[in-house]
Amino acid sequence: MTRRPLLLIDVDGPLNPYAANPNRRPDGYHTHRMRPSGWQQPWQKPLRVWLNPGHGPALTALPFDLVWCTTWAAEANEWIAPHLGLPPLPVVEWDTEQAPGPRRDQPGGTFWKTQHVVTWAQGRPFAWIDDDIDDRDRAYVAEHHDGPALLHLVSPRLGLLEPDFTALTEWADGLALPTG
Repeated sequence: MTRRPLLLIDVDGPLNPYAANPNRRPDGYHTHRMRPSGWQQPWQKPLRVWLNPGHGPALTALPFDLVWCTTWAAEANEWIAPHLGLPPLPVVEWDTEQAPGPRRDQPGGTFWKTQHVVTWAQGRPFAWIDDDIDDRDRAYVAEHHDGPALLHLVSPRLGLLEPDFTALTEWADGLALPTG
């Protein structure tokens, strides 16, 4: 039996193209109003989230084990997964009590999630889709992660597109993974 690589999924950016023109929902997306924890103040309007229901089947068709890697944390299973037709997924956990710091305060100027991703993956091959990845993160992962990794940047204006799914599939298909 071959162990599949992980696909670590960020919500805002890859699935919710929050930086798209706010006056025009992207094609294929549906608008959802949500109140996840941290968005509960009575004066706050519900959060606008754009989701494309086609992403759920496209993600599950990929040769990966899917995992949430988002500030939505486990709430992605409640608020996001049902709109995409995804089952509950495991979650990369981090200490939500500590506010994420800017890149200048992180090792090597990395994104605050990067160290958590490396620790969580424990050497297992992974691809990570996020809108805040750069070469500093790739260098950190290459130095600190003992397995193959793909850090795939997704535009927060466009969200996941067909070329992203193609790149993920080609990367996973190119791995020579041990069985067992």
